[in-house]
Amino acid sequence: MIKGLLKNRAAKNAAWIIACKAIQAALGLVISMITARYLGPANYGLVDYAASIAAFATPVAQLGFTAALVKEILNHPRDEGRIMGTAIGTAAFSSLLCMAGIGLFTRITTPDEPVTRLVCFLYSLTLLAQNLELMEYWFQAKLISKYSAVATLAAYAAMSAYQLFLLAVGKPVVWFAVAKALEYALISAALLTIYCRRGGRLRFSWRMAKGMLSRSWYYMVSQLLMLAYAQADRVMIKMMLGNSALGLYSAAIVCATELSRFIFAAVINSLRPVILERKRHNRRAYEEGMSVAYGLLIYMALGQSLVICLLARPIVQIMYGAAYLGAVPALRLVVWYTVFAYVGEARSIWILAEGKEKYLLPMNLCGACANVALNGVLIPRMGIQGAALASLVTQAFTNVGMSYLLPPVRESCRYMARGLDPRTLLCFLRR
Repeated sequence: MIKGLLKNRAAKNAAWIIACKAIQAALGLVISMITARYLGPANYGLVDYAASIAAFATPVAQLGFTAALVKEILNHPRDEGRIMGTAIGTAAFSSLLCMAGIGLFTRITTPDEPVTRLVCFLYSLTLLAQNLELMEYWFQAKLISKYSAVATLAAYAAMSAYQLFLLAVGKPVVWFAVAKALEYALISAALLTIYCRRGGRLRFSWRMAKGMLSRSWYYMVSQLLMLAYAQADRVMIKMMLGNSALGLYSAAIVCATELSRFIFAAVINSLRPVILERKRHNRRAYEEGMSVAYGLLIYMALGQSLVICLLARPIVQIMYGAAYLGAVPALRLVVWYTVFAYVGEARSIWILAEGKEKYLLPMNLCGACANVALNGVLIPRMGIQGAALASLVTQAFTNVGMSYLLPPVRESCRYMARGLDPRTLLCFLRR
């Protein structure tokens, strides 16, 4: 399997994703650095707060379909048009409800901050546009992600130019929220155009919607809980410490996760359909693929975490400037949580392949509760470093500890152990 992965369509698919995402990541980092310096920690924190609120609603808006669409298309290739149309149509209705919920939440929590409410509303518009991004999973299942990758990059480049224009003319923070909504709209329109030109047809089926929801609600709830411990720290920092502290913490998170996210995303998105396909036809190749997936993600994450930890101060200085140096201690802690986060990504592939979705709920519920509790205790005592420590402990507990504690999920630990064995990766690299 692995030898074929390097030489077949999956490898080409990954190469397209990596190339386009590398350019997109470079553009994103440059725009993020300039924008953060222009806005300052307080306004940068406000933008990140709005993004976190929208992120909380995303799993509900997309109804957990993002985790299950590839498997649905692979299992029912003749119904792919109905699968995509049903997923997008159902998620669109859910998005409208989520937008109303965000409006109500911000009106209650920030009644005296009209700018905050407006920025959050503009970010909530991205929920509607993101529904069409569900088509990305059709491209993944077909191993033709080069089309979606190029389209996404073109739209992203156009909006990057627009953001540079906003910086040049000195627009206020609200305009940057407008740019984010336009960015998602452009990407979605591009994906829809390519999907239709490749012969895709969107059709809706109430019967299929019920079936898909019955299989995806585990993912919706689990993703919501995952975001609770991925985004709760930002919301709690905003409430306890204010926008400036959140701006520093957001800078630390970006430095820890964004520098190489596109590489990890390419590896995960290319391995997922191949592993799922091999699960149906070749058990030995499937087990080997799972072990390599764990090994690749863990060792890549360990390598990047070590480098960023050692070079934390110059990285923050170069990316954000002296005003953000208060983020350095938090960065040196939070960067290590990515190792456990990518263990969770590998485990998600195994859970999907084995049909053990129902165990996502107790694992992520425990993780969400632990994260909120730890943040509530550590943020008042340690500031943003407390949030970083809470994230690290929660990721380790949820993605490694819970795998050992739950017997039905314990088998995944065997693949993790095999992936940690350097000989597994050496055999992979020699092929």
